Amino acid sequence: MKASSVLRGLATISFYAADLEAAKKWYADFLGMEPYFNVPGYTEFRIGDYQHELGIIDSKYAPAGAATPGAGAVAYWHVDDLEGTLDRLLAAGAKLYDDITDRSGGKGAFVTASVVDPFGNILGIMTNKHYLEILAAKANQ
Repeated sequence: MKASSVLRGLATISFYAADLEAAKKWYADFLGMEPYFNVPGYTEFRIGDYQHELGIIDSKYAPAGAATPGAGAVAYWHVDDLEGTLDRLLAAGAKLYDDITDRSGGKGAFVTASVVDPFGNILGIMTNKHYLEILAAKANQ
């Protein structure tokens, strides 16, 4: 029997925004798609190779004491063109949080950058050799 990890994969990344409609439009423009799910106070996009969910919640529903603007863990989304994606985010009004950084000792295997979106959330992007290896292995099954 194959052992499975307790944490199996991202189900939803949640961001908060005081102006939910503006955040929905900003992400729809950046992602090039409309959200697939909308209810009052919440909208959600399915994105990427594994259809991970990016949810945006009206900040009036944030837990008491939630840090604002964005703080804490940074979730990194794999992108094929790190510099180009970073440029698009900055042109759309995001602010640089952490510049392009090679986390693999100059090997280019794990390169990250992050921005703060106009709503105060930290959005991480990266090129990730491991992600591409997993994707290729799944395609060859």
